[in-house]
Amino acid sequence: MIFGGQDESILFFLLTIFNLIHWIPDSLDAWVNYPGLELWKFLNLLIFLICALYLHRRFGRPVREALQARGQRIKHDLAKAQEERDQALAKLAEVEARFANLDAEISTLKERAKLEAEAERERIEVATEEEVSRIREQAKREIESAGKAARHELRRFAATESVRLAEEILRLEIGSDDDARLTSKSVRELRRIGA
Repeated sequence: MIFGGQDESILFFLLTIFNLIHWIPDSLDAWVNYPGLELWKFLNLLIFLICALYLHRRFGRPVREALQARGQRIKHDLAKAQEERDQALAKLAEVEARFANLDAEISTLKERAKLEAEAERERIEVATEEEVSRIREQAKREIESAGKAARHELRRFAATESVRLAEEILRLEIGSDDDARLTSKSVRELRRIGA
């Protein structure tokens, strides 16, 4: 059974009205089709309203629920859009505030960079002075060390040259007689020390 008891009575009522319209006698035709008051238009409207009410009762709940669900989704989407709009406005206000303070931030950053550059320059100067001092001290030590080595080498050279010159002088000045006398004197002294 497709229709319930009440649905069948509504359908029967509609069919009855439709049949009655076809059986209107010709004598009433002038009243039914009176210009400006065509009665058949009102009957069509009545049939349309009854069909619409029937369809609404029969299928209205799912449509109404779908429309309500759609309305809830729209409300939810509107609330979400409002929230996103508020967040975007807050972000925009924050960005505008940052842009307003941008000149102040730039000048602060320039000052900070200037101070950091000055501190770095001073640190480099101090490090350079320390490095120069260290290099001077190292050079001084190396010069002193080279001087000592040179003096030592010079003394050794002077001693070697003195001995060589002395030998040369002795060879030139001491003859064979002097050599024999010195040798015999050395031998006597060695015997005396050995005894």
